[in-house]
Amino acid sequence: MDLSDQFEIEHLFFNERVCRVCNKRKNLIDSFYRTRKKHILSSSYSYECKDCTIKRIKESRKKVTYCTNWEYPDW
Repeated sequence: MDLSDQFEIEHLFFNERVCRVCNKRKNLIDSFYRTRKKHILSSSYSYECKDCTIKRIKESRKKVTYCTNWEYPDW
């Protein structure tokens, strides 16, 4: 028996991961950001998908408020 017939490269590496925020199963390489640039292992990818990360960053940004009641100081 040849081991190469039984196993494929996909069995050795994870191709999918479940996002911790939305609990959806997504493609690891396309849908998750890499956190470690030198490694290609599955542990080098984040546990939060790109969509949830973008949503979290947009919601947590500081809101810019402009003062609409501004007047020039009368000295």
